[in-house]
Amino acid sequence: MRFYILLVTLFFTLQFQAQQKRTEVLTLGTFHFDFPNRDFIKTENANQIDVLNPEYQKEINLIVKKLKEFEPTIIAIEYQPSEQKKIDSLYSKYLKGEYKLERAEPQQIGFRIAKEIGATKLYCVDEWGEFNQQVNEVIFGNDSVENKKFNNYYQNEVDASIKYKPKTIFKAEGILSELIRINDPKDIQKTLGNYLIGPFKYESEKGDFFGVNFESGRWFNRNLKIFRNIQRIQTNPNDKILVIFGSGHMSVLNLLFKSSPEFELVNTNSYLQ
Repeated sequence: MRFYILLVTLFFTLQFQAQQKRTEVLTLGTFHFDFPNRDFIKTENANQIDVLNPEYQKEINLIVKKLKEFEPTIIAIEYQPSEQKKIDSLYSKYLKGEYKLERAEPQQIGFRIAKEIGATKLYCVDEWGEFNQQVNEVIFGNDSVENKKFNNYYQNEVDASIKYKPKTIFKAEGILSELIRINDPKDIQKTLGNYLIGPFKYESEKGDFFGVNFESGRWFNRNLKIFRNIQRIQTNPNDKILVIFGSGHMSVLNLLFKSSPEFELVNTNSYLQ
C-alpha cells in the first residue's frame, strides 16, 4: 500500500513539474555594433571598429556558431514592435539573398542565427519608458526654466567620477572577448549602479524625488515593458529564447528572468567561452 501511495505521489509530482517547466532564456548583452553613442558609455571615433571588415565578420560567424549550441527557437531583438513589419520584410529579403546586413547587432547576430535555426521571424520587443506627471511637465512641458536646470545637471554628468566605465577591449582583443567581458555577472551588476547616481539623485525641489521618477520612467519602466513584451511571445514547452540587447539592459532584464517563475536564465558565457 505504501509503495502504491509513493508511486501515485511520484506520478503527480512529475506531472506537476512537467506542467511548470520554465522556458530557458539566454540573454546576450552586446555593445552596439553601429556605435550610435546614445547610451551612458560612449565610444570615441578613434576607438570604434567596423564590424563589416572581414576579420570581424569571421569572428561574428564564430559567435553565431557558439550561440547556436544553445539551440534557441525564438529570438528577441532590440527593435520596437512598431518596426516588426519592417524587420519581417528585411529578414525575408535576407533569407532570399536580397539584403546585405547592416552593422547593427540585431542583424549581424540575430538575423544570422535566425537563418541558421530556420526561424521564420525575429521578435521586436524594445520599448520606451513612461514618465510620471512631474517629469513630463519638466521634460515636455512649458516650464523652460526647470527644463534648462535639469538639462544642465544632466549634461554636466554629475557623479561622472564614480560612474562605472570599464575599458572596452573589442579593438585590442576582438568582439568575442568583449562579449565575454560584458556578460560576466559581476560586470552586469556594476552597470546597474550607473542608473542609481547622477540624474537619479537630481532634486527639482529639496527633498523631492524628481531624479528617482526620471530614472524609474526612463530605465526601469522601459525594461519592465521589454520583459512584458517577451512574456507576450507564445511559447511551446520546448522553446528556448535568445534575447539580444544592449548590455546595459541586462542588469534589469537578467534580474527579472531570474526572479520569474516562467523562465530559467542560463549562463551566457558558458556558450561564449
